[in-house]
Amino acid sequence: MALDAIAVRCIVKELSETITGGRIDKISQPERDELVLSIRTLTENHRLALSASPSNPRVHFTKISKKNPAAAPMFCMLLRKHIGSGKIISVTQDGFERIIKICIESYDELGDLTVKYLITEIMGRHSNIILTDADMKILDSIKRVDFSVSSVRQILPGMLYAAPPAQDKIPLTEFNVKEAVDFSQAESADKAVMKAISGISPIIAREAVHRALTRSGTAADDSDMDLSKKIGAELSRIASDVKCGSFSPCMITDASGKPFDFAAIRITQYGNAANVKEYDSMNALVDDFYSVRDMKERMKQKSADLSKLLNVNIERAAKKLIILEKTLCDAEKCGQYKIFGELITANIYRIKDGDANLCAENYYEDGAPQVIIPLDRSLSPAQNAQRYYKKYTKAKNARIEASKQLKITRGELDYLESALAALEMAETENDLNAIRTELTNEGYISGRAAAARGKSQSSSKPMHFISGGFDIYVGRNNTQNDYLTLRMANSLDIWFHTKNIHGSHTVIKLGLDKDVPEAVMRAAAEIAAYYSKARSSSQVPVDYTQVKNVKKPNGAKPGMVIYEHYNTVYVTPSPHTEIKSAD
Repeated sequence: MALDAIAVRCIVKELSETITGGRIDKISQPERDELVLSIRTLTENHRLALSASPSNPRVHFTKISKKNPAAAPMFCMLLRKHIGSGKIISVTQDGFERIIKICIESYDELGDLTVKYLITEIMGRHSNIILTDADMKILDSIKRVDFSVSSVRQILPGMLYAAPPAQDKIPLTEFNVKEAVDFSQAESADKAVMKAISGISPIIAREAVHRALTRSGTAADDSDMDLSKKIGAELSRIASDVKCGSFSPCMITDASGKPFDFAAIRITQYGNAANVKEYDSMNALVDDFYSVRDMKERMKQKSADLSKLLNVNIERAAKKLIILEKTLCDAEKCGQYKIFGELITANIYRIKDGDANLCAENYYEDGAPQVIIPLDRSLSPAQNAQRYYKKYTKAKNARIEASKQLKITRGELDYLESALAALEMAETENDLNAIRTELTNEGYISGRAAAARGKSQSSSKPMHFISGGFDIYVGRNNTQNDYLTLRMANSLDIWFHTKNIHGSHTVIKLGLDKDVPEAVMRAAAEIAAYYSKARSSSQVPVDYTQVKNVKKPNGAKPGMVIYEHYNTVYVTPSPHTEIKSAD
């Protein structure tokens, strides 16, 4: 967990300096485990996010705006009652733990001035947001914890709030350089530091070792007291900076610019292996780091049922395809059955009752080679001939039906895989609702089951980009792909799609100007590649042609089209967020 007690101390310092004395204007709960407080100070307004998410718990100012549920959850209503319009008195860190306590003054229903505490505990899957009164009696929490969840510590209304049990470690702020870190039970120096010191994340432990020895992962050696002193000195320097409020927030990104870690102190351990981006504010850093990560995590959770449904149907269709292909292969023998029937009929005078087989000349082949035909001893020669004619008729009919079903199953498998690709690229809950509606219309979800979920069917529009004065539109799902290509686009507009790869339809609207610059064409191709299954690849083939060359076969499922007279360009996928329209 990168959000360690050092980062929490830095965030608390910034919050205390910014919102102390501010008033809470609005309280919302966009997620079941997340709150957003709108706070008004004398100079500006702030949005404070408090999350008890098991995977991404945090507290920070945010610029991200989320859609709120139509009916506010009970905990949100309780907060509005007790701390709505309240004044923030202080923001503190509980000891050197990942616990942030906001003290709020507000008037109760009798007009008396009261004090409440809004406590956020950042503890992984045990994270919670708790409201208490001035005497630390719990009024409620965003997650209630009873004996069935934890026998050690319960969080229930009416109980007195007690801090989580302390770890058997030395808090960084209390670390004394004279205390040697015990390396005897750890395989590396940074792990020994993690085992001995509380409030730090692995990146801080590695940084302390790196600063001391210019490398991390040093083999542990209990006898190397010099090692312990060097690392202890670095830990003391870090602790001193933390206690005096000297921080250097920075985010660590890989070569592609993707963030993978952050810290509240300067990081030097990666050298040229990674990029270190410095921030003026820890709140801004945390907001940037978690905005995409948290969105993806929550979308993954909300789409879990759809993902399971699609994967089950894909597996079923794939198995059906194997069976049909085997049936078709077996049915290819139908011609042999007919020949056997003909040969038995032609040589019926030679067959005696009880014969196990017939050896006859196959005059249907050049040279009339000898062929041995198995017979059923319990049947007469004529009945044996009829048996082979029936097998021929059955195999012929099976071949016709298998060929028909094979085409249908391949189309269904193609559609399901495209729907799964759209699901993986979904960015908002409206995108998920659109896919859910599409699957309901196609019969994969019962109408009753869809209605039981109570999801609002808000209509979404294709994504809109503007490049060089040209409008570029991208479908978010198969239904939108059909609408974009078959209804919204004109015949001369330019249509893009990844070659033999599931992805979104992309269209450049020409308008009056028909001369599209090469840069705009490439941008559209890169966007089409990004919104496809090949998002993580490079040199992705993207076909493009005029919309008039794109056709939808009769009976084809949503998003399924064929096209001709196209060209292909190879591009590296890019979201081109700089040209994405907000509409």
